[in-house]
Amino acid sequence: MPMPKYCASKTILLVEDDNAMLTVIQTELTKAGACVLTAENGQRGLEVALSEHPDLITLDLLMPVLDGMGFLKKLREDDWGKTAKVLILTSVEQLKKVEEAVGLGAYDYLFKSDWSIDEVTRKIMQKLAA
Repeated sequence: MPMPKYCASKTILLVEDDNAMLTVIQTELTKAGACVLTAENGQRGLEVALSEHPDLITLDLLMPVLDGMGFLKKLREDDWGKTAKVLILTSVEQLKKVEEAVGLGAYDYLFKSDWSIDEVTRKIMQKLAA
């Protein structure tokens, strides 16, 4: 869901189809002071990204409608999207998929199973500040 244009903090777009994960991360990032946009699938995420231009996008690779790789490919076709910061946050521990995402300009990745919610929040906030 898009946030008002007047949000004073940096904006993060969470593209995640797991509603429980999405809600928990959104809550923690909001507590940490970020403005948070959300999208439940890659197609909706792409629409929000291209209209709102968030400072950072966290992207799951396995999603309905448009998967993370399709999202990245389409995002990179847009003038703004060519340089958008994307952090892969996924449960897919397939190095080939992660390497492909990095090849498309994702600048870091986290495997959900390796991190607690607090650690994920801290890592995202660090990336947002960079």
